[in-house]
Order: sequence, then C-alpha cells, then structure tokens
Amino acid sequence: MNKQTTHSSKSMTPYQKRVLASSAAGLGLESMDIMFLTFALTSIIADLHVNGAAAGLISSITNVGMLLGGVTFGILADRYGRIKIFTYTILIFALATGAMYFASNIYLVYLFRFLSGIGAGGEYGIGMAIVAEAFPKEKLGKMTSIVAITGQLGSILAAIIAAIIIPTFGWNALFLFGLLPVVLTFFIRNHLDESSEWKASQLEETQPSASLKELFKTPNLARQTISLMIMAIIQIAGYFGLMNWLPSIVQKQLGLSVSGSSLWMIATIIGMSLGMLLFGRILDTLGARLAYSVFLLVSAVSVFLFVFATNQWTMLIGGAVVGFFANGMFAGYGAIVSRLYPMHIRSTANNVIINTGRAVGGFSSVVIGFLLDKYNLMAVMLFLATLYLISFCIMLSVKGLKRENYFDPNFTGE
Repeated sequence: MNKQTTHSSKSMTPYQKRVLASSAAGLGLESMDIMFLTFALTSIIADLHVNGAAAGLISSITNVGMLLGGVTFGILADRYGRIKIFTYTILIFALATGAMYFASNIYLVYLFRFLSGIGAGGEYGIGMAIVAEAFPKEKLGKMTSIVAITGQLGSILAAIIAAIIIPTFGWNALFLFGLLPVVLTFFIRNHLDESSEWKASQLEETQPSASLKELFKTPNLARQTISLMIMAIIQIAGYFGLMNWLPSIVQKQLGLSVSGSSLWMIATIIGMSLGMLLFGRILDTLGARLAYSVFLLVSAVSVFLFVFATNQWTMLIGGAVVGFFANGMFAGYGAIVSRLYPMHIRSTANNVIINTGRAVGGFSSVVIGFLLDKYNLMAVMLFLATLYLISFCIMLSVKGLKRENYFDPNFTGE
C-alpha cells in the first residue's frame, strides 16, 4: 500500500502532515488576504474619494471572481491534478493582493480584487479535495475542521497586521503582506505529490471527465447539488451578517468603543473555532444529519441572544455562543461534499457549492442593512433565524446526509 494513504496507524504519516499543513496554511493565508479589504475599506474610500456604493461593489466583484475561479480551477484540478493547480490558485490570489499596493484608482481596485477572488475561489475546493484523498473518510470532519479553523486565525492575523501597518504606512502597504503565500507554493511544489487515488484514476479509461454538468448528471444528483448550494448560501449569509454588521450594531446599541467591538469579534472567532472542532467530531461519529440538525436549530434560537443583551459581557457571551453554532457548521462542508461526490468531480463540487454560497450569500449584508434602516434588530434576528430553519428543512431532504448514506463509501448522490 502506498505510504501516502496508509491509515492503519493512529498517528498521521509525514505525507498527511504535509497535506494538512499546506491546506490549512492555504486557507488561512487566503482568509488573511480577503480580510485585508475589510480593514482597509475606510481608508480606501477616503483616499480614492469614492462613495459607499462604489466601495460596496468591491466585495461583490471579489465574490464573482471567486465563483468564476472556483468553477474553472475546480475542473482543472479534477482533470490535471490537485497539487499543480493548487499552487497556481495560491500564486494568483497572492500576486493580485500584492498588486493592490499599486491601485491608484477604484478601477484598479476592482481589477485586482477580481483577480484575487479568482485565485481564492479556486484554492478552497482543491485544498479540501487534497485532504479528502489523504485521510480516511471517518476522519474527514476532524481534518476539515482543523483546516477551517486556520481561516479564522488568518482573520485575526489580518486584524493585527492592519492595526500596525495602516496607521504608519497606509492601506496600500498592507496588501504587500498578501505576497506571503508565494512562499507556500514553493513548499507545496517541493514536498507534495498527487494522491495515490488520483493517480490511479488517471489509468482508468472509463473515468468520466470533470465538468460542471457532472454535478447535475441525474435528477437525484442535481437535487443534492442545488440543496447543498442553498445550505452554503445560508451559511455564508449568516456569517457575513454576523461579522459585517454586528460589530457596528454592538457599538451603537451599547455605546462600546472600537476596541470593545474588537473584543466581541475575538470572542466570536474563538466560539467559531471551538464550534468547528466539536462539529467535526460529531460529523465523524454520529453523522451529518444529526450534526446539522443540532447546530441549525440552536443557531435559529441563539441569534435572539443579541436582542436581549444589555451590556458588554452579555454581548461577548452571545457572540461566542452564536459563533459556536452558526459558524461552527462551516467546517462540515468540505467533509460532506468530499464524501458525497466521486473523486473525479470532488474539487469542482467543493468549489462550486461553497463559492455559490459566497457569491449569493454575501448579499445578506444588503438585506440586513435594509432591515436595520426600516425596522429594528429584532427583524434582523428573525431574518437570520428563518434562514437557519430553511436550511434545516432542506438538509432533511438531502438523502446523502442520512446516516446510512453518509457513512456508505459508495454513495454518490445518484
């Protein structure tokens, strides 16, 4: 048996350690690059003299790039190999982020963020496919949780770097740190090889070619893909709603300082990370349907904690609890998609499903802004709770998430 995929030992093989480290570092650095825009946006608006609508378009253009990159590079990775295409995606989002240093007008900002989105959108699904092919299925929840947690660490790293760099050197200099992932590509190229599973698939003459239509090949598979897309949209909508709007709501409602709301974000991120770890373990031991049922239902209830918060401590507790359940679920998508789709479309499926969630779910910020303008915080929480209940109902309809199907290695949604 190839040493890459020997799973009898309880400890990880050197190859598995390199896979986990590379995928985790890739997602962590991607999250760092993406979050740079959040911390630099106020300075960009002031420096380039653009209005809120023009600034808001930056995120939308980035998300469109992610969807395009996800589809394109997912298919390329399934056809021509994970490792080579993985390094290309990292290089693209790193170089495009670094190029923001030279953005002297809003149109160059649009261009560079679109390109960085293309790279970042391709990276996620390929990294998850690499992990799925290096570890046994019964450990996928735990491993994808570890990878997802590094995304949160990347956000914290972005906040620290931004706080140091922007006041002294300006927002342009911040994006030069986006070049850090270039170093990762050399490590991956020199220390990782394609999985035995992928190599073996290339010898099969009957192996179908990866394409977007493979995700919708049969009615059952199409239903599964669309259902998981909707769940991903709601997952990302909740995340954007909580992380983009709630810090400012916290400041306004309780009169907290920026540092106070930053403390809230840290508590929320810690809650998310702990939730991801627990979610992954439940996924591996009890199955996807139970894991998502518990987390979705508790998320629908827990968001109302913010309505009744009266001081900083209750907001911190609310942030940690909501982060734990609402965003702890994100760790599971890489695992369930990698289990439910065959190897020849694994990267494509991961990228298409999550990046559809990013492209559509990102607009939740607009909806929440409207609800805050017209109604109140209770309306926002009703909106989020309704989304989680919709996701719960859809989740129950996905046959692949039933315990017997989820743990069946031959189930592919067909």
